Amino acid sequence: MNELIIRLSDAERAELADLADATGHRPEEVGLGAVRAHLRAERQRVGEAAGRLAARHAALLKRLGE
Repeated sequence: MNELIIRLSDAERAELADLADATGHRPEEVGLGAVRAHLRAERQRVGEAAGRLAARHAALLKRLGE
């Protein structure tokens, strides 16, 4: 497993610690969950944009593929 260091302000660190404590998780677990949720959302957003572009330019893409 890889390690990533993220620098947080004192206020952000305190907020993360409070959220972790309130949810019964470690701060690292809360951070990892947030990163995973963001990656899922971005993957979906980019996929939808790619789908719209492909549909909009379907004729051109078909010609390029010939």
